[in-house]
Amino acid sequence: MSTIVSLPDQSTATLPKVSYLNKEYGLKSWLLTGDHKRIAVLYMISITLFFFIGGAMAALIRLELLTPTTDLLAADTYNKVFTAHGLIMVFFFLVPSVPATIGNFCIPIMVGAKDLAFPKINLLSWYLYIAAGIMMICVLVFGGVDTGWTFTTPLSTHYLNTNVVSAGLAVFLAGFSSIFTGLNFIVTIHRMRAPGMTWFRLPLFVWSHYAASILMVLGTPVLAITLVLVVLERTIGIGVFDPSKGGDPLLFQHLFWFYSHPAVYIMILPGMGVISEVISTFSRKRVFGYTAVAFSSVAIAVFGFFVWAHHMFIMGISNYSALVFSLLTMLVAVPSAIKIFNWSATLYKGSITFETPMLYAFGFLGLFTIGGLTGVFLGSLGMDIHLTETYFIVAHFHFVMVGGMLMAYLSGVHFWWPKITGRMYPEGVSKLAAVITFVGFILTFFPQFILGYLGMPRRYAAYPPEFQVLNVFSSAGATVLGVGYLLPLLYLTWSLKYGKIAGSNPWQATGLEWQIQSPPLTENFAETPIVTHEAYDYEWLANKTRNEVQTVG
Repeated sequence: MSTIVSLPDQSTATLPKVSYLNKEYGLKSWLLTGDHKRIAVLYMISITLFFFIGGAMAALIRLELLTPTTDLLAADTYNKVFTAHGLIMVFFFLVPSVPATIGNFCIPIMVGAKDLAFPKINLLSWYLYIAAGIMMICVLVFGGVDTGWTFTTPLSTHYLNTNVVSAGLAVFLAGFSSIFTGLNFIVTIHRMRAPGMTWFRLPLFVWSHYAASILMVLGTPVLAITLVLVVLERTIGIGVFDPSKGGDPLLFQHLFWFYSHPAVYIMILPGMGVISEVISTFSRKRVFGYTAVAFSSVAIAVFGFFVWAHHMFIMGISNYSALVFSLLTMLVAVPSAIKIFNWSATLYKGSITFETPMLYAFGFLGLFTIGGLTGVFLGSLGMDIHLTETYFIVAHFHFVMVGGMLMAYLSGVHFWWPKITGRMYPEGVSKLAAVITFVGFILTFFPQFILGYLGMPRRYAAYPPEFQVLNVFSSAGATVLGVGYLLPLLYLTWSLKYGKIAGSNPWQATGLEWQIQSPPLTENFAETPIVTHEAYDYEWLANKTRNEVQTVG
C-alpha cells in the first residue's frame, strides 16, 4: 500500500524559513540552480508558453475549417500550421507536462529525499528542452515543416521545400531531455527513498512516474535513431527507407510508432498518478486496490511496447500481423480499465468534496473513458479501414491526450499550487474554469467523431459543404475551450500576489509533501522523515491532527 510519515511539524516558527522561492536570490541563481523545485517552476513557465503557441496554431486551424474552402490559409500554409501544432503540443507540452513540472517538484519530497539523484543533469534536461524549443520556433518562423508531426516518409525524405533536418534535430534534443528526466526519476525512486518507504508505501503518483520513466529511457532512443536515419537519407541519400535504393518504406513506420505509441503512455501515465492522489484526497479514502493500480501502471508500460503496428493496418502489413496487433490493442485496455474501476470504487461511499482539482479529475474520467472506448473501434480491423485518416482519429487522440492528459495536468496544478507557491487561488472562478473546459472540449471534439464516421479526411484545408455545420460546431466549441484554458493562467498568476496564504496542508492530504511547510524549504526536510504509515491513511492523519490540537490546548 502507500506512504505516510512520522514527521516533526515543520511549519512552526522554530524552523528556518529559507524557502526555494526566497526573493533574495536573483535570476542567475534560478538559471544555475540544482534545486528540483526551481527547475520544476522553470519547466512550468516554459511549457505554458509552448502550450499557448500550439494553441494559437489550433485556433488558426479551426478558423480555416469554419468554411469548406481555403479562404484563410493556403493549402501549403495549412499543412505547416497543423504540423507546427502537432510538433509543439506533442513534444513540447504533452510529453513533458506532468513529469517535468509536477513530477520534478513532488517526487523527491514524496519519497523523502532532498533532491533528485542528479541535480545537474536535471538542470541540463531543462536547457536541452529550451534549446530544442528555440530551434523549433526558428524552424516555424523560417519556412516551417509540412510533413505532419510524424515526419512520414517519403514526405520527410524526398520533398525539399520543408525544414525536416532542423525540426528533426529539435525533436532529437527534446528526446534527450526526456531521457535525462526519466533516468533521474528511476534512480531517485530506487536509491533515495526515506527509511521505511518501501515499494508498497510509495504514492501511486510515484508508481505512475516510475512506469513512464521506463518508457522514456527505453523508447525515446528509438525515435532519436529514426530521426537520424531520416536526416541521413535526406542529406546524403542513403537508402534506409527508399525502396529504389534497397530500403523498406514500412521500416520508418515500425521504428517511429515503436516509440510513438508508448509515448502516449509517457504522456498519460503521470496524469493517471495525479488522478489517484486527487481522488483519494477529496473522497477521504484509501485508493481501492492499491496494489492492482500500482501494477496496472507497470502493465501499461509493458503492453505499450507491443501495440505499435495498430497504426499500420492499412499500410501493407500481413493479415496475420494485423490480427495479432489487434488482439494486443484490445488487451492494453485492461490495465487502464482496472484504474477506472478502482478510482470509481474509491469514490463509492467516500466523503466526496468538489474542490477544483476534483472537478478536473472528474473531467479526466469522462473524457479519458470516451477516448479509450473509441480506441476499441480503431483496434478493430474492419472499422479501422473505414476510420483511419479521418477526423475520427483526430477526435480519439484529442479525447485521450488533450481531454485526458490536460485535465489531469490542470487537476495536478490546482492540487499542488498551494504547495508550490504557498498561496490559494479563487475557488469560484477556478471551478467555473473547470466546467467551461469540460463543456468546451466536448463541443470541440465530439462532432469530429461524427465527421470521421461520415468520411471527412483529416489534414485537408478544404472539405465538402455537407460537413460545414459540424465543423462550425467544432470551431465554436474551440472558442469556449480557449476561454477555459486562459482563465487558469489569469487567476493563478493573480494568486501569486493576492491569493490567501495556504498553510502547510490546505486539503488535509496525507502525502509527505503535505507534512512540510508551503512553499517547502530549499532542502525539503529539516530532518530525514521516517515512514511508518500508508500513504492514504486518513485515520493516521485524523489522529495526528487531534494530538496537535490537544498539545496546543
